[in-house]
Formats: sequence, C-alpha cells, structure tokens
Amino acid sequence: MILVEKTGLVPGTLIQRYKRFLADVQLDGGPIVTAHTTNTGSMKTCWEPGDRVLLEPAANPDRKLKFTWLAVERPGGWVGVETGLPNRVVAEAARRDALPGLAGLHGVRTEVKYGAENSRIDVLALDGRGRQVFIEVKNTTLKAGEWALFPDAVTERGIKHLRELQAMVRAGHRAAIAFFVHRTDVSRFDAAWEVDPAYALELDRAAEAGVEVLPLAVRLVTSLDASGLWNMGWELPGLLPWVSRR
Repeated sequence: MILVEKTGLVPGTLIQRYKRFLADVQLDGGPIVTAHTTNTGSMKTCWEPGDRVLLEPAANPDRKLKFTWLAVERPGGWVGVETGLPNRVVAEAARRDALPGLAGLHGVRTEVKYGAENSRIDVLALDGRGRQVFIEVKNTTLKAGEWALFPDAVTERGIKHLRELQAMVRAGHRAAIAFFVHRTDVSRFDAAWEVDPAYALELDRAAEAGVEVLPLAVRLVTSLDASGLWNMGWELPGLLPWVSRR
C-alpha cells in the first residue's frame, strides 16, 4: 500500500553536498543545479559523488532553490533523504490503520505540543480503548552492514524526546518511538552505540519503561513515466527486528 507518493521527480547525478543545506546536481541532459537539502545531519553512508539522485521541483516559482533533494540511489537500493516525509508517511499510515506495531488508531493529529520540556509530538492518536498514543518519528539512514542505526550524530534533543515519552507512559498514556528506516538495504535495527552511547542507553531505559520501539521497514517504490520524469511512493510493509550490535 503506497501511503504517500511524489510525482514529476527530476533525475540527476550528485556532484557534492556542502554547507548542510546544499547539494550540486548534474541534471540528466541539462545544467548543474543547486538543490535544497532538508537533512541537516551528517548523512553518513547516505551518498557519494556520482550517485544517482531524484529531485523534487519547487512548487513556488519564486523560491531561490528550484529543487529539493528527495532520494539517492546507493548500491543496495534507494535512500530517502528528505526529512519531512517520514512524519507524513507515519501519520497517513495511522489514519489508514496501517501503521505496523500500532493497530486500531484513530483521531490522528500532528505536531501537538506536550510534555514538561516544551516538546511537540510528531503524531498523536487514540487507540481502540481511547488512550492517547504519543508517536515520535525519527528518520533513520545510518547503515553498518545489515543494520540501520540511529542517531548519526550526538543528539541531546533526541534524549529529551525519550524522556518525554517515558513521562507519558508514567501518566497512563501509550508512547512509541518510530524509527523510520529510510533505506531498503538493511534487515535489522539498533541504536548507534558508537555515535551516541548516551542516546543508546536512554533508548534501553525507555523500552524498559514501556515506550514501544518500532523500527519501521520502509519500501521506496519507483517508476519512470513517458516524459523521463520519476515517481516515488512510500510503503510500510512491517517492522525490522531490534538486534543489538554490542
């Protein structure tokens, strides 16, 4: 089931990513353009110069950067690098009662203020018993062998989110952290202990406290139309196993 689809995507070849927000791309049969990059993290293991990429044309004709970098093709398959999409896909899955690991959700809302540390929850829903379900979504792209890992850089903000989710469980609600594994060349998930051991320990504490950990397998479905433009759809076929690398 395709939950979100993007059409009219422009193919090209990546030259470089720089200044966190920018990427130079040689369009197929066209000029070199500078595309906006929404992923401000390290993007380790996500790209190399010469990779094939898909760009989304800007809807606003007055925008300075006319394209947004959406996905990159690595040797094992596509990797999604647009960080706004995971929240959209998870929210749509919840609305359709198609979110792996969390059945029977309804009353879905997004970007709702909550908690004692001035946070916003990515997705808030109700379960079949009327309990609030707080769902934090984390775009997950770091790869080591068969593993998808999170985070790819030290994240104090991520630790704060785990504390907030534990507080919701203590208050009698449900809480989940959905690791949106935005690549198709991995088969299991773990915290990135080498990158941020404090986050990895907090994730263990959160799971022990009752926060539901959902490593979402993501399928990126591509097709080429007659005009030479691409379409890409996002599916959530299930969960990856959480397997420790320690």
